[in-house]
Amino acid sequence: MKKLLELTKGNRLLYVLAILAIGIATYISLLEPMVIKITIDSIIGKSPMSVPKVLENFITKIGGRGFLRSNLWICALCLVALTSLRGIFLYLKGKLATKASENIARNTRVKLYDHIQNLPYKYHVNAESGDLIQRCTSDVETIRKFFSVQMVEIGRAVFIVAISLFMMLSLNLKMTIISMVTVPIILLASFIFFNSVRNTFQKADDQEGALTSILEQNLSGVRVVKAFGREQYEIEKFDKENKKYKDLSFKVANILSTYWATSDFLCTVQIGLVLIFGIYYAVRGDISLGTLVVFNTYEGMLLWPVRQLGRILSDMGKMTVSLKRVANILDEEIEKDEGEGLKSDIQGEISFEDVSFEYEKNQNVLQHISFTVKKGENIAVVGPTGSGKSSLVHLLLRLYDYKSGSIKVDGVELSDISRKWIRSKIGIVLQEPFLYSRTIKDNIKISKLDAQDSEIVSAASMAAVHQVITSFNSGYDTTVGEKGVTLSGGQRQRVAIARTLINEFPILIFDDSLSAVDAETDKIIREKLEEKSENVTTFIIAHRISTVIDADKIIVLNHGKIEAIGKHEELIKKQGIYKRIWEIQNASDTESEENFA
Repeated sequence: MKKLLELTKGNRLLYVLAILAIGIATYISLLEPMVIKITIDSIIGKSPMSVPKVLENFITKIGGRGFLRSNLWICALCLVALTSLRGIFLYLKGKLATKASENIARNTRVKLYDHIQNLPYKYHVNAESGDLIQRCTSDVETIRKFFSVQMVEIGRAVFIVAISLFMMLSLNLKMTIISMVTVPIILLASFIFFNSVRNTFQKADDQEGALTSILEQNLSGVRVVKAFGREQYEIEKFDKENKKYKDLSFKVANILSTYWATSDFLCTVQIGLVLIFGIYYAVRGDISLGTLVVFNTYEGMLLWPVRQLGRILSDMGKMTVSLKRVANILDEEIEKDEGEGLKSDIQGEISFEDVSFEYEKNQNVLQHISFTVKKGENIAVVGPTGSGKSSLVHLLLRLYDYKSGSIKVDGVELSDISRKWIRSKIGIVLQEPFLYSRTIKDNIKISKLDAQDSEIVSAASMAAVHQVITSFNSGYDTTVGEKGVTLSGGQRQRVAIARTLINEFPILIFDDSLSAVDAETDKIIREKLEEKSENVTTFIIAHRISTVIDADKIIVLNHGKIEAIGKHEELIKKQGIYKRIWEIQNASDTESEENFA
């Protein structure tokens, strides 16, 4: 209920007006049978006319019942007028409810998107993108449909039951009791059905999320599927999950059909009871023919919302499941600056002092890391896979927070610096760069939207990709496929490097982002970086020793600990993992040169 109230914030007046409109329309619809009753009993028949005094005086002035009996078209015109008036209020109800529901859906999507953007990096590492897409689209649409239709229908049902019950009681108590015999049974069936469909829909909705995740992963990794000939395996995996979703959806449909069949039977029985007893009482003279028509009409109007209660509860069950799935995201705690949230001047001087870090308790990824970096230094980080290289720079970006030790940037404790601020001062190129399905120019300037063409070309030249781009038919206006699929791995990396270099960052991080380029291109990029980044602190994570050979300082990590720090010439003289990697790669390069010779 709290979440529902939050969602309707700013649109509650629209719902009040929509419910008021449906209330008036309902009252008018209940007046129509009364017009028919008066026509049958008091105009065509001779029963006393029970109408408000004002209306009775008006009828007398125009000629009385005799005049109306001779001009029955006036009664028909009254019905047309009431129906038209009811139509106007139904239109207002639909317009107001639709406007409110669309506002709610829009606000929910914006709120979800904004919240997801501000969730911590750890959440996105563990979340399935397909399931998130499902919650932001299908689940929001389910909520919108409920607010658009069923929210107002609840008000309509209350009005119909209350007003029709009051009017029937004013006509005949016995017929009113007969008219309500099966209603409690239908209500009980509705609530039983509600619990069944809600639990089943929860499973179906979760399974649809899993299905969407499989589809999203398969489409994203289609080249891997093709490369390894795994099409049949992926088809079978999708078919298996699809069958689960089909079975659950069929179960929901089966519950729905059972409910509708049961409620239809009970409604038919109820209408039959009203007709049988109504005719019996009419023949005996206990009620008039007009009263029988009114009760028969009211019965149909009364049973409709009672029967619709099942659909309302069904959609409410679906909505509560979707709302819960949306709320699960919104309840996740967003990134917050636990420190002072400073926006200090970032120059590029960095120090790690006895820093330890773990993703999970008692599983240290980094242990007692200590080193200092001066402004403008070129720092290389090497080590075997899983040694903690990427984790080191993740701490610097505050994607994760260190639990012990101290990291200072220009003398200020990193945990006291605003996350967004420190990230805006650090340019990072990842090992697996992501490119949007846009032009190369748009991808390069995405981090600096007001960049001039000359800046774009300059950044591309430093990334050694300008000549490659100009060789394309459309040059910088060439559209790359989703995630840059139309470019080679090396071209994607160089475009990503250009995207970072177009800004003037005081700190640059290259997270194994030169691995997909050849040694010659690697050297060209490093030389251009040295020319540009004279006063820029640069971190280069690499596996290839030739990439880090000219670094001012090389940090060697092994099992989360610093094994050695120094220049290349110093480290190859010491026994350790750096020397072994150097010897292996040097021997491999020598063998390759001999083979080519």
